[in-house]
Amino acid sequence: MTVITLNIEGMTCERCAQAIDRALAALPGVKARVSYAKGQAYVDHMGQSEAPAIVAAITAAGYGVIGSRPAQQSAMTNTEGQGLHVAIIGSGSAAFSAALRATQGGARVTMIESGVLGGTCVNVGCVPSKILIRAAETAQAQAHPRFRGLACVAPRIDRAALLEQQQARVLDLRQQKYQHVLESHPTIRLLAGHARFVDTRTLHIEGEAGGTVVADRFLIATGARPDVPAIPGLAETPYWTSTEALSAAHAPRHLIVLGASVVALELAQAFLRLGSRVTLLARGALLSREDPDIGLRLAKVLSGEGMTIHINTMPARVTFEGARFRVDTSQGEITGDRLLVATGRRPKTEDLGLEAIGVACDSHGHIVVDDLLRTSIPHIYAAGDCTTQPQFVYVAARAGRCAAAHMVGSGERLDLTITPAVVFTDPQVATVGMTLAQAQGRGLQVEARTLDLAYVPRALVNFDTEGFIRIVAERGTGRVMGAQIVAAQAGEIIQVAALAIQAKMTTSDLAGALFPYLTMVEGLKLCAQTFTQDVGSLSCCAG
Repeated sequence: MTVITLNIEGMTCERCAQAIDRALAALPGVKARVSYAKGQAYVDHMGQSEAPAIVAAITAAGYGVIGSRPAQQSAMTNTEGQGLHVAIIGSGSAAFSAALRATQGGARVTMIESGVLGGTCVNVGCVPSKILIRAAETAQAQAHPRFRGLACVAPRIDRAALLEQQQARVLDLRQQKYQHVLESHPTIRLLAGHARFVDTRTLHIEGEAGGTVVADRFLIATGARPDVPAIPGLAETPYWTSTEALSAAHAPRHLIVLGASVVALELAQAFLRLGSRVTLLARGALLSREDPDIGLRLAKVLSGEGMTIHINTMPARVTFEGARFRVDTSQGEITGDRLLVATGRRPKTEDLGLEAIGVACDSHGHIVVDDLLRTSIPHIYAAGDCTTQPQFVYVAARAGRCAAAHMVGSGERLDLTITPAVVFTDPQVATVGMTLAQAQGRGLQVEARTLDLAYVPRALVNFDTEGFIRIVAERGTGRVMGAQIVAAQAGEIIQVAALAIQAKMTTSDLAGALFPYLTMVEGLKLCAQTFTQDVGSLSCCAG
């Protein structure tokens, strides 16, 4: 028996579903079921009625039929998202990616934003931080040139001028990539205000826009904010998060950094190179979720540049007196004029009314989603840093697109099996796939080879050999399972490793491929060759 699925617009409660049930039951021979939670009606048997009569009955009851999707085959037309109303909470990468995909499918979109258009990445994350990091790299090259014929020059740093240039680029990208997109898509409407679920079909908007929004599908894309640990006294001090650090007009004389992960290390090294004395307090090892050799190598580099690093150190109390921070630790008292708290991020899911309507979250507040980005309520989706997915902007954008595609009927799935990651320290850290320990923990038979950058010709001619390239491969087949890289331009190299994993390439495939010389990515080929030979005995371009 063919079952016809109708997407219903306008239901706001179970009584609406009951009203449609009664309207369909009045038609000769029609057998149907209506789900308010899913926003759909299922016609099991049409009896003597035609499709237009069924649609007309629903319309006469005061509701709309967005489209139809037969489970096998039906006379009704599949119009995908035509007439569908999608409400999106947030305006970052996940939100915009979803909005564009939804409108391509024929839907109209209402986007609600309580803060600045564009979300974290363009405003207070990726864009300003990479500008700061690149400026710091330039200052480091001036002060510590790698070539003997170049004189050391103490950089004259005007932090206010750097900030002005940084924020001008942020504003420009926000205008080009977000505001202009809105202006070019009249089917996307932006409302200013804080959205909160009244029920599973209705949002109440507090703020400038006000009122309510009733929609057929919802996407929660509210992102995350810096997480601040409950350290005695910290809340009473003018500490920085990454947001304040990136917008600071002056570099501190002595910056104390709490944290040992991506944001902490990137900003700590940047401020160190821009003239600040930096002391970093790490609860555990640096980048503790990665292969241990990565954190050890990075600690060596940062210490060599003059950073003071205390591992396995947690503050017992923080005070602020006379423009000075005092941090009491097991290593003694540490004082500085600025304190950066970069101990992680937490999802912005509070005060959305999620618990009241039954959207499931984990113990940290992240929204639980499946591979179609559906929450525990099928017509409410979530994407980006507010979910249990990895907190990368490119993951958020892909997730938003996949969620919207499913909303309008295409059923794309989010596959995060191969997700490359980059830490923009110098040297950079880039990873993809499994580490040796992770693979062994899953019971896989694997082996790994590590190539020091001293064996990479490009690193040698750059006089920049700090780091390594590691490949994890399946024992016997040689299939590439993972890669970990600490090197200049590691972020540019890692995508080749990701493609190799995706294509199920072996170390022999990599070792036999043609890589241009002199390039850093050639290091992947050389590392692959170490599975079968001693690369130290090869000539420069030995294939």
